[in-house]
Amino acid sequence: MYYRIGEIEKNMNVSIDTLRYYEKIGLICPERDEHDRRLYSDADVAWLEFIFRLKATHMPLKEIKKYAELRKQGDETIAKRIDLLEEQRTRLTQEKKTIDACLSYLETKITHYKTMI
Repeated sequence: MYYRIGEIEKNMNVSIDTLRYYEKIGLICPERDEHDRRLYSDADVAWLEFIFRLKATHMPLKEIKKYAELRKQGDETIAKRIDLLEEQRTRLTQEKKTIDACLSYLETKITHYKTMI
């Protein structure tokens, strides 16, 4: 099944400008129809979902692009892709520790203030 850029925009809540930018920098490569309109396959949609997940982890676009380049090279780059994902996991784990510490501090402060009321 194929989807047009407007369908992707609507269904995935992403702007057409973002999709065009991702194509320009080589993150996505949708097919084209006979009128040169972009056609996104189910595989393209799955790849976009993965890109959005990586972005949600605050992975820099530069790193996502590196991952995409490795992906295009094929299965012989799986170990390098794992390395990139593990590095991101490490960054996320550290961010989580920082957020947990901040939440704990806020809870302590809120509890303290509530006892003063």
